[in-house]
Amino acid sequence: MSSEAREWVWEHSSSRGTARLVLLSIADRVADEQCVSWASLSSLAKRTRASVSTVREAIDRLVDAGELEQLDDLTGPQRSTVYRLPLAAKAVAETAAEDDDHASKEGPEAAPVLRISALRRCGIRPREVPESTARARKPAVPETGRARRKPAPRRTGNQHPGVPETGTQNRSEPDLNRRYSSGGAAVLSAAEWQVDPATHTWAREQGHLDRLGEQGLQAADAKWRAHRAAFKPRPVDAWAADWRSWVAREHAPGRPNLYAVPGKGSSAPGGMTRAEAHTAALLAALDEPTGTEG
Repeated sequence: MSSEAREWVWEHSSSRGTARLVLLSIADRVADEQCVSWASLSSLAKRTRASVSTVREAIDRLVDAGELEQLDDLTGPQRSTVYRLPLAAKAVAETAAEDDDHASKEGPEAAPVLRISALRRCGIRPREVPESTARARKPAVPETGRARRKPAPRRTGNQHPGVPETGTQNRSEPDLNRRYSSGGAAVLSAAEWQVDPATHTWAREQGHLDRLGEQGLQAADAKWRAHRAAFKPRPVDAWAADWRSWVAREHAPGRPNLYAVPGKGSSAPGGMTRAEAHTAALLAALDEPTGTEG
């Protein structure tokens, strides 16, 4: 029945932009004529290529417009949120009533009553509530379910890796590189970007940590930040790649200068070109005693 729900969105929904994409994504998972679907904020964010906060605002607009309901007494697979498209359900029921002369017709403003038992085969079931709190707060969940007109309160943390942190549900994600644009990608300045565990592991596995040492790696990091201070903000992945390239080229502390001449200081002779410096190094090597002189 998802095709009927999607057709209703295309033909009759007044939503626009991201809200329309969100509604189409929800309608794409409708299983039967009741136009009930389930989705998590993170999955909607991935499908619409929008941030979680943008998806949440789109759901608010759809709920206010009456094109979407959030069924708080029900839960979907993996504890996802359950939604219903009431206007689409009403249109589907009216079409069925026209095809069946014996079918009863709902009121002009009412969507068909939910049948929870029919939703169980789709993985949708009443939300489990501890028995003690259920008795104290409210009676058992009715068969028809209960719809609310506003989405659930915003939560903190993020339980879904790879999803922008704007109120998602993952509490184990490290607190690094977490400034996000409306498009969902982290955009930071070089000073704001921090070396994450994956990048530090890369430096150790590639031998750069042993080659430079901890202090040398810190010095290379500080030099990189100084050279990148005037750069425009970039995505986190771009900064990580640039930092790795810099560290891979960084010289170890105390490495001899290529312009050094044997028996002289390590600094390049003033005014000498590279070819002249190389020639001077060869001549100095020829002048060194070998022990075979007569």
